[in-house]
Amino acid sequence: MLKLRGIPSLTVLVCSFLSGVSSPAKQVSIMSAPTSSHNYYKLTPVKLGCEVRGIDLKQQVPQEVIAAIKDDVTKHRILIFKDQGVVSGERHVEISRWFGEPESTFYKHPRSPHPDVFRVSNDRSEGCTNVGRTGWHIDGSFQDAPFAYSVYHMVSVPSSGPTVFCPLTEIIEELPREQQMRWERLYMLSDRRSGPIHPLIYSHPLTKKKVLCFHLGMTTSYVWDYGTPQQKVTGDEETYSIHQEIHDEFVKDNKVRQYRHEWSVGDFIISDNLAVGHEAAKETQLPKSQVGLRVLHRVTVEGHSSPVKMYDYKQELGVQ
Repeated sequence: MLKLRGIPSLTVLVCSFLSGVSSPAKQVSIMSAPTSSHNYYKLTPVKLGCEVRGIDLKQQVPQEVIAAIKDDVTKHRILIFKDQGVVSGERHVEISRWFGEPESTFYKHPRSPHPDVFRVSNDRSEGCTNVGRTGWHIDGSFQDAPFAYSVYHMVSVPSSGPTVFCPLTEIIEELPREQQMRWERLYMLSDRRSGPIHPLIYSHPLTKKKVLCFHLGMTTSYVWDYGTPQQKVTGDEETYSIHQEIHDEFVKDNKVRQYRHEWSVGDFIISDNLAVGHEAAKETQLPKSQVGLRVLHRVTVEGHSSPVKMYDYKQELGVQ
């Protein structure tokens, strides 16, 4: 088995059915703008996205406030609702439906409070384990249309067990020209045999900004120049090299692009799954005897857009 530097070896997702030296950090600003066109709640920018206070998601929320939340998720990419207490599985799913229909994953756990709630934990009797530990990714890259949103709620908060997010547009924009040109030529092949072929770089369906369709733990190979006479599938060594190249962009400069979310009691996160990559930190699988019980609920919302490039990269990059 190939193992990437700094990427955990591919670990089988366990679900109970009883079921290198970094260079000095650059000053890179990825903070969301604090401005808002409403006063329904208070937005406080963090390194990636905004914290939200002054609203109780457990109560019924007026349609105009829901519309503002949806706009703010698109604008800021991540909204971290603070001090929400414990949100029931039913309410979690209701909130997710503001953005579209929930699309359940094939992983189930008997302690999940709702069929559409994916329950993960550091204890297999409490939830699915080893989730999100195979590398940086977006959710649902193996589908024709990756999940549009991921909605998280930590119902049992350990002393350590963060989720780490990273902005995708900035990753692409900061690539050297030659490297960006190479990435533009790449398409990913999911490890699902029936999975589609997606461009590595494509246009976000709402913002039209460039983002990535990728999963460093669930991609068997890549295709160069897909759909042209020059198309070519990568072998194992070249696939490994591309995985490592992508991974290095997420961790370089002392991980300056990353936002490491340390969970607090009552945190409820709505993220634009297409705009941010994420992975679970290694601490998420520390035993509960060491950090306490970690239980995270996640609902994913179906996507409606297959990844496509809404631009001519050769023209942008001056390629003949």
